[in-house]
Amino acid sequence: MEYRLLGRSGLKVSTLTVGTMTFGGKGWAKTVGDLGVKEARKLVDLCLDAGVNLIDTADVYSQGVSEEIIGEIIGGKRGSDVLIATKARFPMGDGPNDAGSSRHHLIRACEASLKRLKTDVIDLYQLHEWDGQTPLEETMEALDMLVRQGKVRYIGCSNFSGWHIMKALGVSAADHRQRFVSQQIHYTLESRDAEYELLPVSIDQGLGVLVWSPLAGGLLSGKHRRNKTAEGSRQLAGWNEPPIRDEDRLWAIVDTLVEIAESRNVSAAQVSLAWLIGRKAVTSVIIGGRTEAQFKDNLASADLVLAPEERQRLDNVSLPPVLYPYWHQLRTAKDRLGEADLSLLGPHI
Repeated sequence: MEYRLLGRSGLKVSTLTVGTMTFGGKGWAKTVGDLGVKEARKLVDLCLDAGVNLIDTADVYSQGVSEEIIGEIIGGKRGSDVLIATKARFPMGDGPNDAGSSRHHLIRACEASLKRLKTDVIDLYQLHEWDGQTPLEETMEALDMLVRQGKVRYIGCSNFSGWHIMKALGVSAADHRQRFVSQQIHYTLESRDAEYELLPVSIDQGLGVLVWSPLAGGLLSGKHRRNKTAEGSRQLAGWNEPPIRDEDRLWAIVDTLVEIAESRNVSAAQVSLAWLIGRKAVTSVIIGGRTEAQFKDNLASADLVLAPEERQRLDNVSLPPVLYPYWHQLRTAKDRLGEADLSLLGPHI
């Protein structure tokens, strides 16, 4: 297992992270999975034995049950080699202050997560999504206070846009507050939107990148093919993330994944994950699932190195369109920028 620095911090995390949205099975999470403590413990132990050192969750996963399960498995007896990341922002009750990124909600949410996780510190505390109502000065001050109090070690964000991130970093710098060390994003061969703003801003600002749903809810696992959806999948259960805008492109990507996988005697899921692990700016890829077989297969991707020509095939079949202002910048970029700087202009470079 390879370990990479998380952004500009000195914290090293494994290139694979344990995802826990399948733990609990309460509320909307039932569609994803309903693993209890016993089943989840086997999967977590499997990952830790393989060298994974980061477990990612959120308070909203099964309305806190995912955190409770992790607390039963890890809390109170974890060593320095096991890191826990969680998130806050979404509703955890029906009250007017039971959601958002206000000082009131974040402090209460953090303390509740600490209790459920049975730990005295959260290694990475992440804003789960943008809150357009709360002043960022209030949000960043609250996160800074949690770090100073020793309840949180590092802070990050998830599902932010490029300008959201830059505004938050600007507020942190102006007020001398703790800054984000990472962002958690959706990024796959099928969904490469992050290459326009989110990956360039990560490179420019020194942010680590954690990737959620790297197999697009299982669509890139190779089990789903054109006109054939595997039994027991999230898609058949009504799960609609990510949205698929071009089905022909999706199945062309899957066909290429399967062809490369068969030539290497590995799974299409491993090829898809290996492509992500090898992308510039990506720190760690969050793997999830409901079975031991799924996790074992995903863990094998940490040792799979794709050949340049294989990466090129995947890049070509999945390349998104060039959006403005990138098509305009591309006209002169190669004449005035070095190769290292070209990567900051977005895809197609």
